[in-house]
Amino acid sequence: MSLAAVLIVKNEESNLRACLETLQWADEIVVLDAGSRDATCDIAREFTDKVVVNADWQGFGVQRQRAEALVESEWILMIDADERVTPELRASIADAVSSEEPAICTLPRLSWCFGDYIRHSGWYPDRVARLYPRTRAGYDAALVHEKVQNPQSLPVKPLRGDLLHFTYRDLRHYLEKSAHYAQAWAEQRAARGKQGSLSAGFVHGIGCFLRMYLLKAGFLDGRQGLLLAVLSSHSTFAKYADLWIRTRTPPTPGG
Repeated sequence: MSLAAVLIVKNEESNLRACLETLQWADEIVVLDAGSRDATCDIAREFTDKVVVNADWQGFGVQRQRAEALVESEWILMIDADERVTPELRASIADAVSSEEPAICTLPRLSWCFGDYIRHSGWYPDRVARLYPRTRAGYDAALVHEKVQNPQSLPVKPLRGDLLHFTYRDLRHYLEKSAHYAQAWAEQRAARGKQGSLSAGFVHGIGCFLRMYLLKAGFLDGRQGLLLAVLSSHSTFAKYADLWIRTRTPPTPGG
């Protein structure tokens, strides 16, 4: 059974080479670029001739669907540029693909953040469904927080070995990504007619901190755990605040 490693990227020249070096064993590598202005596409072409540019951004889900449509292999491994496949995970993936039983496979993701690997805080094992048969599963069209759909009720199989995730370069990168996800989340909710409130943001933000730092043992991650809990609670509040702002009734002309 053949396997395609699939990536959607934009301006990932600092990450892409290290990622693709851990994927050269795949039968096929597909890179769908969203309009990079750096050397992302040039780097991708060093590893594969299947590099396509589509800058008509319709959200993460739609972009992953477009990438899926470019695949010829029987299995898809969806990977982000800031992730790395470890040797143990590679072996586990090979076993799953060679199995006669099709399944949606989840990968344990271990994130490096602010100077250390995060093994608590609800971040590990951060299992993500990324390996699946191309013709029997696929991503939804969500603007953000897209997920693999399982219309045929395939079994879900946990794999061994970590998918390393180098999630944030620095605090500015965290804040930029957080603002982007908050905006996309609020847009998606507003489009469904949902309302937001500052009180809901406050309650969910406090709940996020308590869950990460206490219930999920974020304190065991040291100062990184405390910082992540504080930042995550802020991000949670921000997305509800964004939704609240979007659903305010604009003033009437002359009002």
